[in-house]
Amino acid sequence: MTAARTAARLILGTAMVGAGVLHLTTQREEFQAQVPSWFPLDEDLTVVASGAVEIALGAAFVALPQRKRLVGGLLAAFFVAIFPGNIAQYVEGVDAFGLDTDRARLVRLFFQPVLVLWALWGGGWLERRRTDD
Repeated sequence: MTAARTAARLILGTAMVGAGVLHLTTQREEFQAQVPSWFPLDEDLTVVASGAVEIALGAAFVALPQRKRLVGGLLAAFFVAIFPGNIAQYVEGVDAFGLDTDRARLVRLFFQPVLVLWALWGGGWLERRRTDD
């Protein structure tokens, strides 16, 4: 694994742990505002559960380099799974985390695929495979 890929894995993993901690502490209400109105679970339960998942995946991405491929794939899948919440925030016009205009909420949507690619790249999914000739 290259130094850049290792750094990307460590940065994303650390950021995920930080975001997960914020889900459980000081930013809990902001995260609750992002839970779509149609989501069938309680907003606080959703925020706590997603925060715990973020902490677990982030810590694993940092601490288990031998499992980086598995964790990177799970992290990418997590980003895909929460994307409908980002879409709902845009469609429903919910203000949270300074996203207080439709334009800001729309621009944010384009960063989710970046996170998916970041997790896949950091996990080694986007490596070129060498073939023996």
